[in-house]
Amino acid sequence: MLPSPENNFLKLVQPKDLGAFAQEVRLGGKTLATLNGSFDLLHAGHLAMLHEASLQADVLLVALNSDLSIKQYKSPLRPIIPLHQRLQLMAALEMVDYVTWFEETDPRELLKIVRPDVHVNGTEYGESCIEADIVRSQGGRIHIVELVPGLSTTALIQSIAKTC
Repeated sequence: MLPSPENNFLKLVQPKDLGAFAQEVRLGGKTLATLNGSFDLLHAGHLAMLHEASLQADVLLVALNSDLSIKQYKSPLRPIIPLHQRLQLMAALEMVDYVTWFEETDPRELLKIVRPDVHVNGTEYGESCIEADIVRSQGGRIHIVELVPGLSTTALIQSIAKTC
């Protein structure tokens, strides 16, 4: 039986509630990992990254860029999948404990509030990613995940375009 949308949204944390959410995780004696991105056209490379991220702490919070922020930093033609659907897709994954979103083009303000024990990023950003200083200054660490070669949303879009 497939998870229902109603159950998926039990995993949704409203941005205004992130501080209280993070505090509740810590009061429960658990560690918190964060991973952010657009996750537009979810693919196997995303799943590999999400799986590794889920192994870094007791709780994984995935933060999705809003539609407007994706348009600002990627392309006016993106995202392909709107935020409410991307949130639902992400929440349906067993390895993802909670999902949220942010309006900015980068997650630094969100990370100041959440104060993750671990922030996960791909090798394309590396240890010197824009999130590193904030995460480390709050006592967290950065975990870098090797990307699956050839798997990216851009490559997927190009492949689809060739077949049309």
